[in-house]
Amino acid sequence: MNRFLFYFVFFCCVFIIFPAAVRAGVEYHVAATAKEGGDGSLKAPFQTLLQARNGIRAARKSGVLKADEAVTVSIAAGVYRLQKTLEFSKDDGGTAKAKVTYRAVSPGAVRIRGGVTLKVSDFAPLSDQAVLSRLDPAACSKGLVCDLSKYGLGSFSELKKSFRGTASGPWLYVDGAPMTLARWPNKDAAKEGWSGFSKVIDTGLPKAEAKDPQMKKLRPGSFVLDDPRPARWNLKEGVWLLGYWTHDWSDEVIRIAAYDKEKKVITLAAPHGYGIKGGTWGKAERRFFAMNVLEELDAPGEWYLDRARKRLYFYPQNSLEKSTLVLATMDQPLLKVKAAKHINFQNLAFEYSHGQGISLEGTQHVEIAGCEIANLSGAGIKMSGSNNTVRSCDLFNLGTSGISIGGGDRKTLTAGKNLVINNEIHHYGLFRRTYAAGIGVTGCGHVVRNNSIHDAPHNAVLYSGNEHLFELNDVYRVVMETGDSGAFYTGRDWTSQGNVLRHNYIHDLGKGDAKHANTMGVYLDDCDSGDRIEGNVFYRAGRAIMIGGGRDNPVSNNLIVDCTIGLHIDSRGMTWKQWNEPSGGWWLEKKAMDMNYQKPPWSERYPKLAIIMKDSPREPLYNPLSNNVFVDSVQKVYNFDANVLKLIDKLEIENNLVVNTSAATKSGAAVKVKGFRVISGTPDKPIDLGFLDFSTQNFKLKKEARLLKELPSFKPIPFDKIGLFKDEYRTHLKAK
Repeated sequence: MNRFLFYFVFFCCVFIIFPAAVRAGVEYHVAATAKEGGDGSLKAPFQTLLQARNGIRAARKSGVLKADEAVTVSIAAGVYRLQKTLEFSKDDGGTAKAKVTYRAVSPGAVRIRGGVTLKVSDFAPLSDQAVLSRLDPAACSKGLVCDLSKYGLGSFSELKKSFRGTASGPWLYVDGAPMTLARWPNKDAAKEGWSGFSKVIDTGLPKAEAKDPQMKKLRPGSFVLDDPRPARWNLKEGVWLLGYWTHDWSDEVIRIAAYDKEKKVITLAAPHGYGIKGGTWGKAERRFFAMNVLEELDAPGEWYLDRARKRLYFYPQNSLEKSTLVLATMDQPLLKVKAAKHINFQNLAFEYSHGQGISLEGTQHVEIAGCEIANLSGAGIKMSGSNNTVRSCDLFNLGTSGISIGGGDRKTLTAGKNLVINNEIHHYGLFRRTYAAGIGVTGCGHVVRNNSIHDAPHNAVLYSGNEHLFELNDVYRVVMETGDSGAFYTGRDWTSQGNVLRHNYIHDLGKGDAKHANTMGVYLDDCDSGDRIEGNVFYRAGRAIMIGGGRDNPVSNNLIVDCTIGLHIDSRGMTWKQWNEPSGGWWLEKKAMDMNYQKPPWSERYPKLAIIMKDSPREPLYNPLSNNVFVDSVQKVYNFDANVLKLIDKLEIENNLVVNTSAATKSGAAVKVKGFRVISGTPDKPIDLGFLDFSTQNFKLKKEARLLKELPSFKPIPFDKIGLFKDEYRTHLKAK
């Protein structure tokens, strides 16, 4: 064979054996400092991500870029300001073998922003006497003002009379943190920044017996505030109160309509749906704080916006010489991907918007990995579709929720298979303080694994739907300012079946109202049924597990340490008439009928649910409790009401261990139900259950742990696998 023929045959073989080599992919480049007119090459990069998206579209349309070619968009470090949403459609996706990837060249150095950077030089000392006369004398020399009219931002909307969550934009961020809209009391004041009242003049609730037609309607309420502080405020400019007006799980911001200085009465400008102090399970005193008050610009980190004159007033925490000040103005998602497939976004930062960060609508196989989503007035990520992934991202300083997941088909019980894994989500719910969870899940068949969720006023995980898996998550310092609330929460639905909560570490929750022990680790509210709680560790988690009247909720192999109440089961379905009422009630049967629950696949997957209406539907039946370990329960090991105790034989209780390590707690003495065995130590001879290091709350068991000898059927919990782990995006973590 001559040399030419040899090489011809060789290269033909290469192309046959390695066809992917000729389709290795195309790379485009983006640089914020690039010159105009770039073609996306390394020498002439695009200036924006939008140009890159359009360049890929054009290349595909012309045939230069083939459908089977992978595309990588490499983005150089820099700030990329958006004035409108960066959108991707089904035409911008790839395939399983040829994905489209947008990635930062240097992880974390690509900053995609929805706000305008303010110049430090534009902030001047206060000199307007009309403003200075309204401030605390100590603040006059420290306050600064910035004229925003020179930034071309247009007009600013007024705040509504009442709202839940985010106020009308914009919002000020300094050095990577949200500033505080001038308020009273300050956060460092007594009561952790809350004022309170106990005397109500008008609850605002309808009075059916009243002669006055207006009194028969829901109306603004009024109350007495003993503190004379409101007399200082200019109510004509607008002062708003963020309050927990009746329930400690329902916050709302309502404007003040009037203040009677003599009677010390505040009248609100809009009604609250539950009335003012209309009756609640929790503290009698209600609480609020005032916001958007120029007169209260008196603490470092506070700011105020004169919307009409476009003057931003700021009380800096430190010298602004080296500070970065960003005014978040954009009120739409920074990134929106709709109906696209196989796109990856890697190591990017989405920040400083008065809307949400990322919206995935009806997408498939889209991955957000190693990204930072922070300093937003809205949610971090909202995702619907199937087989999408949020991996190893950091989400923090969020006005509402962290990550919301939807997808799958509940009626057919088809799994959506969205995955949320190895993310850290914290300091969320800053504006909407209730039901804005770290992770919210709806639909069918999603997985939430190895996330760290912490520092929030209300839920860590809020879920509904079917057959979700929540495992190996580290949840702490949540439910910090609410009551009758749970770190994991679901409720009011028989059909929310097949969900599994296992191997999570739920600890150091807010205390709520200690009198009522109304902070929960896992809260299955209002007859929620069909969930499995297995192999979790609860430490200082209030009322660790609460089953509110539901059934078919197995509780097994959990370790419950130093909790106020270990386990609660009640019979509210038997005692509360609203269990199946259509108007103002839960209408549990109707929700089941909507799912065709008596026909396949539901009747096959959930046979007990299929016959529930013939099987004492109001009773909390079939809640088996086995192999759980309760250590040093503060008040009670369990709390069962009278009806539950009558039905106790139907709960299948067996092999549960109650431990009083040193007799400091005596809750074990109250254990009267079969299936619980009590062992107690003494101050001189405390029981050591064999945790690897209890002083640091390392609850991994030693090989010869006494707990395993006392309860051989207990399965060791993989405690060292819980929480964040090291991967290509989290290289700074120590490998487990």
